[in-house]
Amino acid sequence: MSWFPSPTTARSIFYGVLIGCALSMTGASLLRYHRGRQQSEVEFGDAGMRPIEIRSDEILDGVTGLIGNTPLVRINSLSDALGVEILGKAEYMNPGGSVKDRVALRMIEDAEQQGLLYPYTGSRIFEGTVGSTGISLATIARAKGYDTTIIMPDDVATEKVKALEALGAEVQRVRPASIVDKKQVRCLSSYNLARERALHFTNTASDKLPLKSLSSNHAHPHALKHTNSSVVVTTATPHESKDVKESLEEEEELQHKPRGFFADQFENRSNFDAHFSGTGPEIWRQTNGNVHAFVAGAGTGGTVAGTGQFLKSMDDDVVVAIADPDGSGLYNKVKHGVMYDRRESEGRKRRHQVDTVVEGIGINRLTVNISLALSVIDDAFRVTDAEAVSMSRFIVQRDGLFLGSSSACNLVACVRLVQKLGWAAGERVVTILCDSGSRHYSKFWNDEYLVKAGIPVDTGIVQDMLTRPFPPMSSITKI
Repeated sequence: MSWFPSPTTARSIFYGVLIGCALSMTGASLLRYHRGRQQSEVEFGDAGMRPIEIRSDEILDGVTGLIGNTPLVRINSLSDALGVEILGKAEYMNPGGSVKDRVALRMIEDAEQQGLLYPYTGSRIFEGTVGSTGISLATIARAKGYDTTIIMPDDVATEKVKALEALGAEVQRVRPASIVDKKQVRCLSSYNLARERALHFTNTASDKLPLKSLSSNHAHPHALKHTNSSVVVTTATPHESKDVKESLEEEEELQHKPRGFFADQFENRSNFDAHFSGTGPEIWRQTNGNVHAFVAGAGTGGTVAGTGQFLKSMDDDVVVAIADPDGSGLYNKVKHGVMYDRRESEGRKRRHQVDTVVEGIGINRLTVNISLALSVIDDAFRVTDAEAVSMSRFIVQRDGLFLGSSSACNLVACVRLVQKLGWAAGERVVTILCDSGSRHYSKFWNDEYLVKAGIPVDTGIVQDMLTRPFPPMSSITKI
């Protein structure tokens, strides 16, 4: 009797051992991969850098769960023409339709954490805005149990007003203040009126008083101050408050009273924080840390300040630049250290509001969030109305991206930055696609309105900017 197995048995044993080893190695590799993914998610978790992917076991918690983690999309036409990578952060894919969703959510959540706001108490959020922030606030407020009052200029695109009304917001429209008006800070602007309304909010008829009847000298019961800015909160009470609360019971009772909260996006530090902890880390992860420049317009300054600060903290060589429309003083603030626009020295004003068809960006005063941005801004580019309009038409025709005015303005600045630095070797420039064109039908995407305003609609302006010619298009559908 032989102790050695037969050839058939030996082959079976050999193949069994071989298969066992292969399975063992595969299992070990999968385990290492799984642990690596878990570790990566732990490391990215605190910075808001969760991977963008569809998970079969994930259900988002209401509309706020949809905010952030927006895709980064390559703008093919501009990238191919310039020899670089122009990447747009598709913020119009947020549930409220713009980048302002991030800010609105952070402002409300920070106020709740500080005990300034309590949901389902009849509390009301006030804000002065040209539209997008108001829509974001109204969206999130509706989901979290608050009412909203939005005060806005009467010449903004009507689509924004309709969206606010559909969300149940109280909308009040006022005559706008020109962005080049030297009396802008003191004028009866939507910003100032929103603050006054918040200060005078009660659960009685005073919430419905005419705006002219409001006085800054009126007593403000239980006026509370937000630690991040000059934001004030008032609590509706039937009697004058005392300087010191008499008991814990009184304090608890006060928490259930309706409150008026002035969001104050311009001065609220939560604006900066939303982008420093959200937008910036997302961009860094999506580019695997390979980003050469970041370009954004500045209205309140929160986007460029927060995102720019984060990217600079990861790589100080990242170039941060702003796109500034006509009538705004930020270009000269960055270039020359003085906040002014050439129209001031000329003594001319083209029209009210922001003196440009581009809505949402441009300002002529120094805000808290703009101040946080100045230390990281390396360059600025002036963008005309004609250039922004041309870019919007060019992009929709070449890339199928239907973008709003500020997004188009940002893309013009991207082209200018690339050409100025002489980049053509695949450098990555990231910008913000703030909102879609669907909010701008009545003005920016209305050719008749533009013609009356003396603004040309000519894609050739952008074609002339680019270093490589584009082939003629057989047919273009006019929007």
